[in-house]
Amino acid sequence: MKSIAPTFLLATVMASLLLPARSLGQCCAGGSGSCIAGGAAQGVLEERQLEINTNYQFIRTNRFYKEDQLVADRTFDGFESRYQYFKLVYGVSKNLTASVEYGHYLLKKEIGLNNDPATTYTSKGMGDLVIFPRYNLYRKEGLKSSNEITIGLGYKIPLGSYNDSIGNVEPFSGQTYYVTKPTAVQLSSGAQDLILYGFLHHGFLRSGIKVFASAMHIKKGWNPNGEKLGDFSSVGLFISRTFMEHYGITLQARYETMDRMLVNPSVLLFGKPSNYFPEATGYSKWFFTPQLTYTKGKLTLYATTDIPLYQRMNTSTYYTQVGSQNTTTLGVSFRFFTSRSGLKAKNGTTRHVCPMHPEEVSQGPARCSKCGMDLEPVK
Repeated sequence: MKSIAPTFLLATVMASLLLPARSLGQCCAGGSGSCIAGGAAQGVLEERQLEINTNYQFIRTNRFYKEDQLVADRTFDGFESRYQYFKLVYGVSKNLTASVEYGHYLLKKEIGLNNDPATTYTSKGMGDLVIFPRYNLYRKEGLKSSNEITIGLGYKIPLGSYNDSIGNVEPFSGQTYYVTKPTAVQLSSGAQDLILYGFLHHGFLRSGIKVFASAMHIKKGWNPNGEKLGDFSSVGLFISRTFMEHYGITLQARYETMDRMLVNPSVLLFGKPSNYFPEATGYSKWFFTPQLTYTKGKLTLYATTDIPLYQRMNTSTYYTQVGSQNTTTLGVSFRFFTSRSGLKAKNGTTRHVCPMHPEEVSQGPARCSKCGMDLEPVK
């Protein structure tokens, strides 16, 4: 039977600037490409504005590939993940926003072949901590449109296990021997990663239509095991529109790519790893991602799902790789100003705020991008 690498996409869902959603993927464990979830496509907040965001992400897959062909060969039945992601975001200044983000696994599970409990591995607990500041290079708001260019530089700190093992009892001797869990079930890659990020946004205020794009590159680090997950890159194009005042829809087309995993040559001197195959890691994928949102005042609820359109996995004659199938995210975001003075511009001019959506703020007269109402000056 051919071996199958337990590497798969833990997909990213990106959201718009005003209607935040999950982003991407699970925190760099098990071959996952991105360690950002719940808002990978976003600009900056207003000064002294605070956002509290959490989302629940469910992933399940039992599809295995040789290059871009779906195949029946497998050595385990599938994978599933339940993941809670938290974000605390603050507008430090007009142009600088700081974000602290944390992921926690409620379950990571690789299901053994024919549902065999001896080869079914599970884990749960802390994932990674992400420090993700963003800076606004350009921002202009007028009566008809708004434009924004934002860059970000993030840093991922591993908190969860990357070399956890499980004990099995040998039936004849009664001795317990330990086997390292598959990479896909580890809670973290165990490495420190660098995140490079860019965001472009253009909003048509009168029609409520927004067009925006984001790009991300994650430079993966080496972990203490002498392993390095492949560097990850993604580009997403979005279009969103608000309707019936409180509802919104965002459509996203996204391309992702990840390099093959690397293993330190000195580690390979002692033999190949027993629970994964570096040859069968890395991929190129296209996704279509619809997202629905409901906004009431400062509160936004959102739901999104990833639909894989094309997948090409790095494989060989002997190795297949598990791909993407079902990814669903449900989340909630709450934004508010920490002080009323946060609505005053530094030059002393009065900012304008939407009476229905307080998070919609402009330095001059404008229309709300959500409901189309004229923004009112703050007294």
